Amino acid sequence: MGYRPGKRFKKAAIGTGVVLVLAALNAPAAIGFAEEQYHEYRISRPGYQREFGSWQVQGTPDSYHLNAIHATLLHTGKVLLIAGSGNDQKQFDAGTFRTILWDPEKNSYEEIRTPADLFCAGHTQLADGRLLVAGGTARYELLDGDVERAGGRMLVKNENPDDPVRLKKGTGFIAPSGLVYRTTAAVTVPAAEKKAAKRGRKAVVTAAEANVFVEAEEEGRGYVQDRQAQYAVEGLTGKSADNVYGLAQKLTMDKQDFQGIKDTFEFDPVRERYVRVDPMDKARWYPTLVTLPDGKVLSVSGLDESGEILYGDNEVYDPKTKKWSKAPNRYFPTYPALFLTAGGKLFYSGANAGYGPADRGRKPGIWDLKDNSFTTVPGMTDPDQLETAGSLLLPPAQDQKVMVLGGGGVGESAKATPRTSIIDLTKDRPAYADGPELPQGTRYLNSVIMPDDTVFTSGGSADYRGRGNSDIHKAQFYDPGTNSFTRAADPKVGRNYHSEAVLLPDGRVATFGSDSLFGDKANTRPGTFEKRIEIFTPPYLHTAEDGKRLSIGAGPEQPGRGQKATYEVEGAERVAKARLIRPGSVTHVTDVEQRSIQLDVKKSAGKVTVTVPADPSLVPPGWYMLFVADGKGVPSEAKWVHVP
Repeated sequence: MGYRPGKRFKKAAIGTGVVLVLAALNAPAAIGFAEEQYHEYRISRPGYQREFGSWQVQGTPDSYHLNAIHATLLHTGKVLLIAGSGNDQKQFDAGTFRTILWDPEKNSYEEIRTPADLFCAGHTQLADGRLLVAGGTARYELLDGDVERAGGRMLVKNENPDDPVRLKKGTGFIAPSGLVYRTTAAVTVPAAEKKAAKRGRKAVVTAAEANVFVEAEEEGRGYVQDRQAQYAVEGLTGKSADNVYGLAQKLTMDKQDFQGIKDTFEFDPVRERYVRVDPMDKARWYPTLVTLPDGKVLSVSGLDESGEILYGDNEVYDPKTKKWSKAPNRYFPTYPALFLTAGGKLFYSGANAGYGPADRGRKPGIWDLKDNSFTTVPGMTDPDQLETAGSLLLPPAQDQKVMVLGGGGVGESAKATPRTSIIDLTKDRPAYADGPELPQGTRYLNSVIMPDDTVFTSGGSADYRGRGNSDIHKAQFYDPGTNSFTRAADPKVGRNYHSEAVLLPDGRVATFGSDSLFGDKANTRPGTFEKRIEIFTPPYLHTAEDGKRLSIGAGPEQPGRGQKATYEVEGAERVAKARLIRPGSVTHVTDVEQRSIQLDVKKSAGKVTVTVPADPSLVPPGWYMLFVADGKGVPSEAKWVHVP
């Protein structure tokens, strides 16, 4: 008997036949429609979804559409989406700062009162589950040609050792010529430092100083100051005028960058509100926040209140005291990707978001906070294309391997690389080695660690901010075990700059945001912010048999560090692995928090016992998703556990 095609083959043949008939009729529009219909039909087939997964755009009420710049999965299972002013000058001018709390299980939304412009802040999860958010936007950039008032950084000096000085927003600084420049924010300068006099000598007074941005009180090039000068403070007389003054190198009409704020908040996921805490010492825009083994948080880099890059002024936040203190001084470009590694050292992958000199702070390396030493690592291919690159600590975290994916040239460069590089930090002399290439040169690629030990990567663009309609509608899985990529279903929504992706507790991946510079291939029409949420359902959920998915039941919510913990598991005999996955907290393709920790597993009747590693540099304190997976890689839904 001859071969008889199955039903799936027959349906595919029918769909192909329709396209061929329309092609014969020379009907381009109809052909396009038919091809699209056939594509939708093909990707909806169970066989296709078991192999490649599937995507679905969420239905979001218009009132909750958001320019999502930041996304964090909280231990309540909800996702905090922060826009602040959302890269929208009109919203910034109006003081419209937004945060939405999204419940993916119910697909419900809640507006959260947002007390400051947290656009381009830094954030990380604290040990108790609160989200620390620090920095944000004080002022939007003005490009060359758009600047109407001369301005720049004013260094305010205070030589009075007895009292600090507080100057309100709008305070005037008077040039020797009589021209007046006004502060764009309030500024406080501490009292000067006074060292006691030694015998026969006078006491030594060292002036305190603070920076503030000033701009001319009137428009025009007549206010440009092209040389250093000292400025008197309006309203001060006598000794006060002698003690307090300003110094400026230049006040120009050149491009003026974004400016940061010092504001710091803890978001309480239980009460679902922001709580203001002690501000940072330095204003920061585009900072990275990374959790340390003791639960404290390091804040690194950023643009300050004058729009200048911070050259190594780092700080540490103590969640117990709610205060900041000085940290080791080391310079990095903005949003540097810093990963906590074994022994408590930080690894800088080289990936960053770009602000800062092209020839400084871009080399990857190992930073030892104890002695503030930095050891560069070699081997990176296309080292000039690490801006807007993705990077992550590969699963499992015990392997101590970091991967860098894609990236582009500095600034608005059209360069984009398909390069991936991997480094093994357990080696005596760690060095990057090339991994498998991406399908094409890609910037802004989002990467998510999955419960089956793969890495899901999606989106990105081939040019700066999707220029030239260059969004890449592709996704793939990276398998650390085979060091190879396999294809995943193509997303419908393009994602580039200002996009995010996070793993959900049910094993799916949610993607948000995208901020294209232009809206057409010819780059003639301004782009619009992508506000849709699209969710990827991995192949493992399409292969899971009904009623056969593993399920974690009763067990300790707070497993002890270095101790065993036993959980009831439906299907325990099929458990092959267990993982603790730290929830994602991502912005600008930078998520230094996500990590997957391998747990030792012992099975008994209806129960699974796991052992949590003792090393806090491997398992930083905080909330984690506990997953178990069977031999086919199909994971359970997560159970939230807290590592104190």
